[in-house]
Amino acid sequence: MAKERGEKVIAQNRRARHNYTVLDTYEAGIALVGTEVKSLRAGKASLVDAYASVDDGEVWLRNVHIAEYHWGTWTNHEPRRKRKLLLHRAEIERLIGKTKESGLSLVPMSMYFKDGKVKVELALARGNKAHDKRHILAKKTADREMAKAIGRARKGYRD
Repeated sequence: MAKERGEKVIAQNRRARHNYTVLDTYEAGIALVGTEVKSLRAGKASLVDAYASVDDGEVWLRNVHIAEYHWGTWTNHEPRRKRKLLLHRAEIERLIGKTKESGLSLVPMSMYFKDGKVKVELALARGNKAHDKRHILAKKTADREMAKAIGRARKGYRD
């Protein structure tokens, strides 16, 4: 059997870029049990309301929903159990220092297979306020309108 290559996205946290300003990203492995991997291969995962925390020098992924494996028996896993993230010691120390700063959170951005192993893209992020979200949305709308106007001007159209 050929070894699996490349990346396959399992789940993404689409709201995270709207709710947070991403300052830095890390790639981490996850300690999983067999039925969780089988369920992930079927794409049964959700990162909604998920977050990571540093406890006693270890990084834990919490509130990630990995559905129970359909064919699992008594060996099936708990869907929302906390899962240990696998990072280098230097990265964990850096995260401990950064998360002690006020307002910084560890947010999982996506979960994917990389060369057959499950990985999580973890972002060090600062939460956006409601007025920041409105400002960002208004700026995106203005940029989109400007791009449309430039496109029309290049084609020779008049308003």
